[in-house]
Amino acid sequence: MKKILFSALVLYSTLQAISLDEIINSSLRSNPSLEVITARIEANKQSIDIANQFTNPELSLTTNTLDSSQAMSQTVLTFKQKIQYYDKRDTKQNVSLAEADVLTQKLQFAKVALIAEIKTEAYTIWELRKLKSIINEYITLTKKNIELYESYTTVDANQHMGIMKAELSLADLDIQKSTLDAKIYASYARLSYLAAFQVENLNINLEIESKPELLKLQKALVNNPTIALREKELQQQHANVKAAEINNYPDLNLVAGYSYRQKFDDYMNFGLALSLPIYGTEDAIEEEARAVELSFVSQKKDSEIAVNATLQAYYAQMLSSYNIYHIIQDNALPQIAHMFELSNSSISTGGDLFKYIDVLFDKLALEQKSINAVANYKKAEAKISELAGDLK
Repeated sequence: MKKILFSALVLYSTLQAISLDEIINSSLRSNPSLEVITARIEANKQSIDIANQFTNPELSLTTNTLDSSQAMSQTVLTFKQKIQYYDKRDTKQNVSLAEADVLTQKLQFAKVALIAEIKTEAYTIWELRKLKSIINEYITLTKKNIELYESYTTVDANQHMGIMKAELSLADLDIQKSTLDAKIYASYARLSYLAAFQVENLNINLEIESKPELLKLQKALVNNPTIALREKELQQQHANVKAAEINNYPDLNLVAGYSYRQKFDDYMNFGLALSLPIYGTEDAIEEEARAVELSFVSQKKDSEIAVNATLQAYYAQMLSSYNIYHIIQDNALPQIAHMFELSNSSISTGGDLFKYIDVLFDKLALEQKSINAVANYKKAEAKISELAGDLK
């Protein structure tokens, strides 16, 4: 059923535009990198069951070459079973359970990171397509104004230079368009890889929303997947310390044997075997585990500092993009729109095409920066969502 749904989604994506949410949901179900971790989690379930089992008993059969008429001639069947020290099996199982928690958190971490990558690539596609769209508009506009300029004026040397400048600008726009086509193609390829199916047409619309608030964003760090993973790793190592500590206590081996003698009475024997931890190996292993545990404590503290610093960097990017966007939209573009109107009316009466092209490309540069600001705002927002552990 899962394969049927996946095939249907692939077919759907090739026929019409697919939304970002649809890509994310599909990728979370079928991305190979996530399936690897899921398989490891399933395998670890067996480890949990194994950890609480007794070790296999030993059964041995021995005989000697003495003549059966001698009392020492015998065939011995021996059974030996290791009985682990009290609570040692539960301690081993706790290690496996802690490992399961780490794997589960790694799966969560991978999902959050994958979603952030998909969002970032999708936002890049939106950015590139918007840039290409306005390039197309300016190509059309430049061509029309060259035709208009030629039809309304008698072309002298200076005016001819203006037309040449416009044509050179037109060539530059064509170069930018070709470059954008290549980038869009590459970005779709990366998005398809992340989605684990071919994406050919993305339906997405972006806009800058509210001004970011640092305190509000910091509160969301309580669910940070990196810190959560470090905590699970610390708990796992704590379980390892407990296991190393209890391994200082030796296991008991129960031994029972039955001796068969052909011409004499058979008999049974019973015994106990105990390992003697006299060389300090177990103590060294325990100290090693405690040292590793301390390193995990330091790693967690370092991750908390790093996550907060990363949040502030993305917050600064969001705030800068927000300010840039409003500077362009609220101040710069209205001013240049008036200049553009004056230059455009001047062209229709044979005015200076040089000035018109300069104003035209100033407007284009501002609109490009505006698009970049929106994309950068959303990319930073996606990274902050990753820090917050969002799965949407």
